[in-house]
Amino acid sequence: MDERRLGVFSGLGAYALWGLFPLYFPLLEPAGGLEIVAHRVLWSLLFVGILLTVVRRWGHVRAAARNPRSLLVLAGAAVLIAANWLIFVYGVNSGQVVETSLGYFINPLVSVLLGVVVFSERLRPLQWVAVGVAAVAVLVLTLDYGRPPWIALSLAATFGLYGVMKKLVAVEAAPGLFLETALVAVPAAVTLGVLHGGGEGTFANAGAGHALLLMSSGVATAVPLLLFATAARRIPLSTVGLLQYLTPLMQLAIGVFVYDEPMPPARLAGFVIVWVALAVFTADMLRHARAGARRTSRDPVVVTP
Repeated sequence: MDERRLGVFSGLGAYALWGLFPLYFPLLEPAGGLEIVAHRVLWSLLFVGILLTVVRRWGHVRAAARNPRSLLVLAGAAVLIAANWLIFVYGVNSGQVVETSLGYFINPLVSVLLGVVVFSERLRPLQWVAVGVAAVAVLVLTLDYGRPPWIALSLAATFGLYGVMKKLVAVEAAPGLFLETALVAVPAAVTLGVLHGGGEGTFANAGAGHALLLMSSGVATAVPLLLFATAARRIPLSTVGLLQYLTPLMQLAIGVFVYDEPMPPARLAGFVIVWVALAVFTADMLRHARAGARRTSRDPVVVTP
């Protein structure tokens, strides 16, 4: 299999697995959101540790751990991704899958805005149009829900800021995930200790099957991230950007057709406006990528000894 095809299939695998999460996390009940996230942290740490041993990448972990700036940035990333996981589990397990899907629809546009704010990036005119249309969509959905779509906005903000943290530090996927989970492992263990001490923990009280499902959260967390890292190294960013819409589309379909969540006309209108914004954003991204490719093909080839 050639590198590009491997990248596309890896990307599809990552986004499809993330898209199935609304079916997976309800299986972890009766565990609550805090318990699920704590188990996710600890079992991810164990799974990635085993993986690093197999592929012999502990040197990358040690190199990052010796850099105080990298550790500080990864600590921020760890807090953000843990918050994102908690919000997502709450949204899914409280019957708000449609709103969680909205968060990942608007995430690319939030990331673009963060690029302006944090990295002083300049947006092209069509990108500003897409952001403005998305703002209209949020207003329409606010009127429909009777409140701002806090779950969606929080998911987009935490994941967007997580992306900012990852951009600030150059650490590969597996070593980075190991350090992130290691940095919040103690709070996760304390959380489980408090829950079990108060009789609210479910790991040892709801059967072996439930315990195994909680343990599987480590694999469910790490595998899509590793597939994503494989894709990101092998295919253009524009292709990754198109593939990412698979996740919220799957989540939206699950919310509407599996869990029968309501989709009144006003809410549907809000989603349609979001899709218009994404269409404008994607068209501009593809046009810019093609223009860049044409410029590169016209550049002279320099041969060096």
